[in-house]
Amino acid sequence: MIHVRPTHDSSRKDNRLQIRVDEESYHVLEKAAQYKNGSLSRFVREVSLREAQKVIREHENMALSDRDWALLMEALSHPVKPNAALKKAYVNYKKTFQK
Repeated sequence: MIHVRPTHDSSRKDNRLQIRVDEESYHVLEKAAQYKNGSLSRFVREVSLREAQKVIREHENMALSDRDWALLMEALSHPVKPNAALKKAYVNYKKTFQK
């Protein structure tokens, strides 16, 4: 008896993305894809994914100088007590966003 267990195939391409480009852009992309010995679709997908990953990294990572890192660690090690304005802001935040 053979047991087959379904697996998630992340290589399946079930989603479709359509874009419109002017004729010159199309020819530039097509030429670049030919230089890479691949299809236009694959070229656009790979370049777009690479750029998307770069943008995500730029927005999700933070680089600090040694001085700024030390200041951040100092601030985190010695938190200040919330004043009246901060307490009021927190109450307003809870009312607005935690329904």
